Parts: sequence; structure tokens; C-alpha cells
Amino acid sequence: MLIFKDTKFIKSPFDSEAELEQVIVDNYEYLFGPDSFYLPKTLIKTGDGAGTIPDGFAIDLGQKKWFVVEAELGHHDVWNHIAKQVSKQIVASLQLTTKQKLEDISADMYDKDEYTKEKFTNLGISSINVRKVIRDILQEDPIIGIPIDSIPNDLKDWARQQRHKVKLWIVSKFVELNNVSNIVFEFPEEFKPALDTEEESKPPKANTEIAQYEVELMDLISANLLKVYDKLLMTYKPRNGQQKKYEALVLDDGSLEVLGQTFSAPSYAALVGIQDAGSDRKTVNGWTSWKTSDGQTLADLRDKLLNTATSDN
Repeated sequence: MLIFKDTKFIKSPFDSEAELEQVIVDNYEYLFGPDSFYLPKTLIKTGDGAGTIPDGFAIDLGQKKWFVVEAELGHHDVWNHIAKQVSKQIVASLQLTTKQKLEDISADMYDKDEYTKEKFTNLGISSINVRKVIRDILQEDPIIGIPIDSIPNDLKDWARQQRHKVKLWIVSKFVELNNVSNIVFEFPEEFKPALDTEEESKPPKANTEIAQYEVELMDLISANLLKVYDKLLMTYKPRNGQQKKYEALVLDDGSLEVLGQTFSAPSYAALVGIQDAGSDRKTVNGWTSWKTSDGQTLADLRDKLLNTATSDN
């Protein structure tokens, strides 16, 4: 249950898979990251011409990864529905004709959608290199991305047996008590999957007791990689705006104080800054945005923590 003043929201099932699909389309960045853009449903075919239509594709420019996306409901049969459907989609996605189609759609989005274009610009990707960047990303194996409302055990077991990496995110729906038209959706913090076979399969060097998604600022403080009352810096220039600098103060509970507000996660702290600068972006990666006085990002410190934990073990 979620409570806002006198209003109560009760966890409820999605009305249909289509409802979940639309929620993902509207909020894809909270799963695939702030440097991602989302390609809509499109028909793709296997080598022998069998057609299939995934719920979409996501391309993460920052991490240079791409996803075949299939939103699912947890009560659907794993073997006769989910596994069967996704297997066909993966086979079709590996075809050269599919990759060419996705490249064309991506280039068209870059030309016509300013929000998408800004993501390329922020990463220093010029218009002349757009197709090359997309083509290089699509040369890698796709990741199976499944947003779902609950995860059956069989789905976990199936995911861990796949040659392609699989990420499962839980998305929940809450409806106001006695007012079914008022709905809120819960997404994972910091883009964290509930199951990530890519993380699970990493070699021992990165396979510590602390997974990357689980690292918090308090872990960096405890490891003396960050100190209470340290100041973190972020510079941001929105499209057609002036560059601004922001400062975050590290508090003793691992939160960040920015512009008079306190945030439990670096990405929220960064988001309030870039929106103050005039950006209309919904998400930002705070781990790469905030830097220490000597120029290290929080992601750099996180990597040091994970590698230190490995050598200690």
C-alpha cells in the first residue's frame, strides 16, 4: 500500500498486457537508462520469413547496448507463451534485414525527434556519425529485456539458461482506493533489474558480494572512497541554454543535498540540477554526472569499491 496524506493506493493487477506495454513506452528511460531511446513495435522476420512483433526495441547509446523488449504479465505461461515468443523474436532480431530496419528507424527518429537528437548530442555524437554508432551497437548481441509485474521461478530458470543476456524488471501498479481512475506505477530505483544474467555471468574479478546495482553512497563512505561533507560537482548545459554548475554536499546518511533539497540517490540529485538548468529530460545517470574535486565520477569510485572487494576476498 502507498499512502499520500489521506489517500491510499492499493497494489492492483494490470488490466491487460497492452496497459503494461503503454506504461513502458511512456517511461522506458526508467528501465533502459537516461541515454536510451525507444523504437516502437515493428514487424521483423526470421530467415525463413516467419514474422514476429516485439513490444519494442531500446538502444542505450551510453552503454552501447540494445534490447529486444517484451512486456509480460507474470501469470502468463512461461513455456508456451513467454519463452516461445521471445525465442522467435531473438532469431528474427539477429537477421541483417532486421538490423538495417532498426538502423533506418533510429536515423529517422534522430532527424525528427529533438528529444532523441539531444541524447546523441550530449554524448558528442555528430549527425554524420549517427548511423555508424547505431550500426556498431546493433552488431552486438541483443539483450532480452522483459518488464513484468511478477517473476515466476520458471522464468528465472529459463532466463539463466539463455545464451543471450536477460534482464527482468518488476513494474507495479497501484490504484487509489475507491477511485480506480487514479493510478500510480512503481519502477525500480536506479534502473535496477530484479534479475540480470549479465551481472550474474561476469567473471570472478567483478563477482563480489556487492553487485553494481546494490552499491550506495554509504558503501563508498564506509570504504573511505568518499567522505561526509565532501562536495561533488556537476556541470550541465541544456539545449539552447547556458552552462550551469551545481554542487552536492555528501551527508552522513549517504544522501546528497542539492539546491536545498535532500536526495537518497545520485540520479535524483542530478535530475533536479539539469531541470533547474532548463532541461526537459526525465532521467539522468547521477553516477556519471557527479564528480569529486579531483575529477573522479561516482561510477569511478564504485568500480574501485568493487575491485577492492574482489582483491580482499
